[in-house]
Amino acid sequence: MGGILALTTIMYYVYIIKSKLKKYYYIGSTEDLKRRFEEHNSGKTKSIKHLIPFELVYYEAYREKVLARTREIDLKKNSFRKKELLDRIENF
Repeated sequence: MGGILALTTIMYYVYIIKSKLKKYYYIGSTEDLKRRFEEHNSGKTKSIKHLIPFELVYYEAYREKVLARTREIDLKKNSFRKKELLDRIENF
């Protein structure tokens, strides 16, 4: 039969970056974590460009975009879950 079918799995990420200038965390989601991180550090995110540089302190990978977006929204809206995760990150 000929060829091999190449399957690529697209992953979706929820990530947390931390400003190196202030104790400020940003939560986001993307399908290209490297590109998005570079965008943040090059000042392309207007709302937080005054806080660059950033470091990537945490990420989670998902196979479905809806799961990543749901987790991102949950972390942004649920202060207990956000605090719990940030405490784990800070004490790592």
